[in-house]
Amino acid sequence: MKIYTKTGDDGNTGLIGGARVPKDHARVSCYGAVDELNASIGWAVVACDVAQWCEELQQIQNDLFVLGTELATADGDKMMLALDGDAALRLESQLDAIMADVEPLKNFVLPGGCELAARFHVARTVCRRAEREVVGLAAQSSVSPTAIVYLNRLSDLLFAYSLGANHRAGVANVIWNAPKA
Repeated sequence: MKIYTKTGDDGNTGLIGGARVPKDHARVSCYGAVDELNASIGWAVVACDVAQWCEELQQIQNDLFVLGTELATADGDKMMLALDGDAALRLESQLDAIMADVEPLKNFVLPGGCELAARFHVARTVCRRAEREVVGLAAQSSVSPTAIVYLNRLSDLLFAYSLGANHRAGVANVIWNAPKA
């Protein structure tokens, strides 16, 4: 099987179900942003030395593939896959577990600290962008509310992972120094 198909050489791409749309279509932007998010999480996973986190993150990566499939399905076409309603609850449980181990925040935190925390911060910002793209698509097309909730929880979880990574590494979070008035 060849990797290239040449079917997108005219600037269009196929959605699940066969519809063709321009590569700058809102659906394509959404599942592209989710794909970038998945890659950025993979970049964090390769630096992660906490087995439980790696398992959780790989489950999230699988969830993101499901979400990408959902987003790549044109309005009116039958969904092949969709996130289950418990997906966001699973993220909340993971978030609560991580936050139970770190000190409560008293300040805003800048991206940084140890390398793993910085990678989680990058993934968090990509997640926020994906969420914005999906919210925009939902204003004009059919999008599962679960997708938006999932991305919102995931960005919180990625922030928690950054705090947890700094905590485990014994590295202080980088605190934002507000300008003096």
